[in-house]
Amino acid sequence: MKVNTDGVLLGAWAAIAPQVRRILDVGTGTGVIALMMAQRTEGFAHPVLITGVDVEQVGEARANADASPWGGRISFLQADVRQYAPSERFDLIVSNPPFFVSELLSPDAGRMRARHAVTLPYDALRDAAARMLDPAGRFSVILPAAEARLFVDVCKGTLVPVRRTDVRTIPCRAPKRVLLEFAMAGEDAALPGLRHDELVIGTGEHECYTEEYRALTRDFYLKF
Repeated sequence: MKVNTDGVLLGAWAAIAPQVRRILDVGTGTGVIALMMAQRTEGFAHPVLITGVDVEQVGEARANADASPWGGRISFLQADVRQYAPSERFDLIVSNPPFFVSELLSPDAGRMRARHAVTLPYDALRDAAARMLDPAGRFSVILPAAEARLFVDVCKGTLVPVRRTDVRTIPCRAPKRVLLEFAMAGEDAALPGLRHDELVIGTGEHECYTEEYRALTRDFYLKF
């Protein structure tokens, strides 16, 4: 299974409230984040159902889930999330979306769809999340730092950021990724202020990781 740091970060960081029963993974790819959601909710008193949606084929994600202990709680659907119409709303939506909006497009069609916000523009992702999210639910996403600013602006009036973690690869470098958690804008009066913190992945030495990164992700990495 192909695993990338962005997916692991989001899957480990996204807050899962005890009352969560339905989770949606938008742009599920190989199903890594969906599997992490299933692993993290294994001990819940009630079953938590996870759905992974992707515009590309989901056969690899299905095979990965079937090879895990949690395959029975995960379903996958090949669909454009803009047309996806579930029968119920979700308590938590997570997404590691195609994110570059300002760089040159890749000549490779598959890589372009995976990395550039062409098939899923930011306003479409915002609208899909708002349409399918329970009023008390949360939407979590990971983006590059510059694109995160754009996405927050796009979401104004629809989704409100309530939690943010800036991610540095090593201490001396500027944040490379931003983890964001949103709530529905209609709940503004009851929302807490924005919780803003920082996470550093590496110490700066070769293959040496900070204790905070190890603590966040150790349940998903055998090497930790």
